[in-house]
Amino acid sequence: MNRLRVGILLLFICAGSSAQTLQGVNLIGSDSSNHVITTAVPFLSITPDSRAAGMGDVGAATSADANSAYWNAGKMAFIDKDYGVSGSYTPWLGKIINDMSIFYLAGFYKLNHTQTLAASMKYFDLGEIQFNNGPDPIANNLGRFNPREFAFDVTYSQLLTENLGIGGSLRYINSNLTGALSTGANDARPGKSVAVDIGLFYSKPLVSKNSNISFAGSITNIGSKITYSDANNKDFIPTNLRLGGAFKTDINPYNSLTFGLDFNKLLVPSPGPGSKGKPLLSGMFGSFTDAAGGFSEEIREITTALGLEYWYNNGTGGSFAGRAGYFFEAWDKGNRKYLTMGVGGRLNQFGLDVAYLVPTNKRESALAETIRFTFSVMVEKKTIQETAPVD
Repeated sequence: MNRLRVGILLLFICAGSSAQTLQGVNLIGSDSSNHVITTAVPFLSITPDSRAAGMGDVGAATSADANSAYWNAGKMAFIDKDYGVSGSYTPWLGKIINDMSIFYLAGFYKLNHTQTLAASMKYFDLGEIQFNNGPDPIANNLGRFNPREFAFDVTYSQLLTENLGIGGSLRYINSNLTGALSTGANDARPGKSVAVDIGLFYSKPLVSKNSNISFAGSITNIGSKITYSDANNKDFIPTNLRLGGAFKTDINPYNSLTFGLDFNKLLVPSPGPGSKGKPLLSGMFGSFTDAAGGFSEEIREITTALGLEYWYNNGTGGSFAGRAGYFFEAWDKGNRKYLTMGVGGRLNQFGLDVAYLVPTNKRESALAETIRFTFSVMVEKKTIQETAPVD
């Protein structure tokens, strides 16, 4: 896809307030696109960190790290460090365009044993684009602009019991796709919204088997609709229900395995007459029963993510991880199917994770053949041991 086609697509999105697809461009065949649920600001649904990306986009119930607020605000209270920061870089459409990317910055601070505060920012840079309103790149030139989207979050997480945590996030969303570009009938403007997340996380050690099992549930991006033109053209943001589980077992003192499984469903109306006009709560709760194909189509709206993580710890401050995963989506709901793989390492408080994605259905993916990076620093406060005075 060249810049001109991307520019025309984005102009259409803004002028007509048409929803974007989760892939950023319409890569879905015409035989299935009428069943695909589309939303505005789909960048919110793109996995930001390389650890989860290497595990097939599994993250609801895996162990807590600096990026956990994106997956489940409830598990931030379980993080075993006192403070930390993480930065991630994801190339977008890297096979055909070299200046589109997603940056994710996250940090946390543990207030005490039971409470954690976190903040993060996700920034989607779409590169410089020439906008045209016709086929002639000179006569129909509307100018150049660098579209960009970002979301800023703050998160609070609290332990309710030793094994149960709850958390919430407040998010500001800004999507500026055309700047001050005017299209005549509709003047394009940045789309803005405010959303919240809620999450629960339960984790319990299985002492007899030297293992741990976790369960989690979260609803993210519960927020107002967004518009790029006027109040009569609004689209849902990607409100999402995520349920997941994880099982970790220590093979021996130096080796461990984690198996993760996530299910996701967009709490957005299925395509149909009047679906865009539904109120927020009606659209969310009605999304379980509004598919034209009935229960079987509702089930197909659920995506499945499977992940495996192996850790080796040499006991001297350094450790190594290997990851693999698989993501599945029904053919008429987007048809995303891909394998993922990744590696990671920790040396004292520093960490580096890398992920790679391979489509398995011969369909183009915006993330295919690109390497994603996450660098993190997590610190545990030093405790000063008091000694009794010696006579």
